[in-house]
Amino acid sequence: MNIHEYQGKQVLKSFGVPVPRGFPAFTAEEAVEAAAKLGGSVWAVKSQIHAGGRGKGRFKEPEAGEKGGVRIAKAPEEVGLFASQMLGRTLVTLQTGPAGRVVGRLYIEEGVRIAKEFYLSVLVDRESGRVAFVASEAGGMNIEQVAHDTPEKITNVAIDPMTGPTRADAEKIAHAFGIAGAQAEQCVEIVNKLYEAFTKSDMSLLEINPLIVSEAGELICADAKVGFDSNAEFRHKEWEALRDLGEEDSKEIEASKYDLSYIALDGEIGCMVNGAGLAMATMDIIKLFGAEPANFLDVGGGASKEKVTAAFKIITADPKVKGILINIFGGIMKCDVLAQGVVEAVREVGLAVPLVVRLEGTNVDAGKRIIRESGLNVISADDLEDAARKIVAAVRG
Repeated sequence: MNIHEYQGKQVLKSFGVPVPRGFPAFTAEEAVEAAAKLGGSVWAVKSQIHAGGRGKGRFKEPEAGEKGGVRIAKAPEEVGLFASQMLGRTLVTLQTGPAGRVVGRLYIEEGVRIAKEFYLSVLVDRESGRVAFVASEAGGMNIEQVAHDTPEKITNVAIDPMTGPTRADAEKIAHAFGIAGAQAEQCVEIVNKLYEAFTKSDMSLLEINPLIVSEAGELICADAKVGFDSNAEFRHKEWEALRDLGEEDSKEIEASKYDLSYIALDGEIGCMVNGAGLAMATMDIIKLFGAEPANFLDVGGGASKEKVTAAFKIITADPKVKGILINIFGGIMKCDVLAQGVVEAVREVGLAVPLVVRLEGTNVDAGKRIIRESGLNVISADDLEDAARKIVAAVRG
């Protein structure tokens, strides 16, 4: 689950992390009011979407002007102008794809004079099995490009969960930034607070780009990209208020109602699979035979007939889907239950694209019989390779 920058900064502030003052705004009038409350003579007007690269992004509509999704205003009138240009317009960045995202809210932030910019993130390092900090002196830049061109500028520090960040850990990060003295002491304090925020808030990602040194010599988190681990949602009731459904795929929202693991992708073959590993293998073999998956969809090991029906409806609602591959290994989930759910879903919503079904496991013969006797135009497959070949051939005509 992702949240907006201003929400992420509110979370960090609650743990004592230094962030610039700011206020969200949903109208141009609110933006001007926010600038007045902040005072000063310089303000950052920031588009709030769930995607990075906003500053370098561009709006589709010419009315939004040629500047990006983050603009510096030097008068209250400019704050109002920028806000009116950006709100309701479609911002396209490297992370949104060509469709872009409509800007529905802004963040008006006090201006800060910047002396240096660093990159700092906290994430779960799968290799070490620990929470790790990633630090670089090359802040404000595309970190993937930095990693590719100058990997020596990136420092990884895995944290021992028994101790939390030690002073030595924080000093490694300060050294990566090339700072010492009072700023290094600030770095030690910030590292500890960020680790506390990350672990206690059940974050999956915390990215600060840039972490700045102000001209006054203070370390400040000038940006905050926060993602929460949705598996921990049951113990964070406050997350519901942070969720922006307008930033989420409507199919993913519908899938969450049925506890389905669904992620929309850009391909043409819809997938319904039980088990995350099998789902990944199914997506891989579709790509191997020259096509692209339209989604990741794991219905789970104990899916009911109703859950399967809901999953099928979600797949068929995607206009990009030109064919569907159902790949089920019946362990806890019985093949005949899956088959009955598919039959009912097809009869309810219709079937306008090729459908290949591969069943194996518990009650497989009963499942195949249900589909065979349904009279539906379903292509049966013997194994995963056979299923992938058939659906790709059917979609490619």
